[in-house]
Amino acid sequence: MAAPARRSAVDWRIRFAVLGLIWGFSFLFMKVGNEAFAPLQVTLGRMVFGTAVLAAAVAVKRERLPRSPRTWLHLTVAAFLLNSLPFTLFATAEQTIPSMLAGICNAATPLFSMLVSLVALSEDRPSRERFAGVGLGFIGVLTVLGAWQGFSGQDPKGTLMALTAAVSYAIGWAYVRRTLTSTGSSHLAVSASQLLLGTVQLLVVTPFFTSMPDSWPAKSVLSVLALGALGTGVAFLIQYGLVAEKGPTIGAMVTYLIPIVATTAGVTLLGETLHWNEPVGAVVILVGAALTQRRPKPRPAPEAQP
Repeated sequence: MAAPARRSAVDWRIRFAVLGLIWGFSFLFMKVGNEAFAPLQVTLGRMVFGTAVLAAAVAVKRERLPRSPRTWLHLTVAAFLLNSLPFTLFATAEQTIPSMLAGICNAATPLFSMLVSLVALSEDRPSRERFAGVGLGFIGVLTVLGAWQGFSGQDPKGTLMALTAAVSYAIGWAYVRRTLTSTGSSHLAVSASQLLLGTVQLLVVTPFFTSMPDSWPAKSVLSVLALGALGTGVAFLIQYGLVAEKGPTIGAMVTYLIPIVATTAGVTLLGETLHWNEPVGAVVILVGAALTQRRPKPRPAPEAQP
């Protein structure tokens, strides 16, 4: 008989809340990191420290990394779509937009995911309710941006970058579902390999587009360290345990905490200005995102004819 899955000593609700806090604060960490480092450098540091945490976990658990060259090729694409590109876009966007706005844009990921799944995953047929969720969600996006008054003074380019990062997440997860569902390796080993490849990508690119920082203030260094070790490494380990214990639905629901935490942290700790349309729009986005995640109930099987 297979051994039962070990349950964590910490209740899943506490771990769920901690995960939401860590990912919500990641947008604050990027903002502070940007004060001393270029966005690519912030992202590189994030990847290095995140990879170190997952590599240590793989070593402790003695997990085997994937061996198939085809798997590593798919992981290279996944690392670009889920790590290198969106992390860099969010960090770059936060040079001109508040961290809380970046966190709210991140909440639009489920909306884009449904649209991508419609094209890329033929087995995922959306219902009218899910289509309505997409429409409602994008009304929320327009509300957050204050589209009726010229984007409420926000930088359109930075906002577009943050929304493009959410699109990249959506495309990346669809790609993973199609190519990396059965690799023969654990999710931990696969994710550690993915982060390693993303780190290599950034190590190759960053020297060509950035120069050595003039200073290394402790606040920015610690923010990048926290962004990588906590926001990428530890956060993944927490989510991995949540999904294993409670299922992917609970693991995905943390998305709804992120904009709340990001907004609270931005306003209280960074002094960012909050307008009425941003929390209202965020709520509308979250309601729409929740609708896109609902699956239609299966129809009852027809009774057998005599």
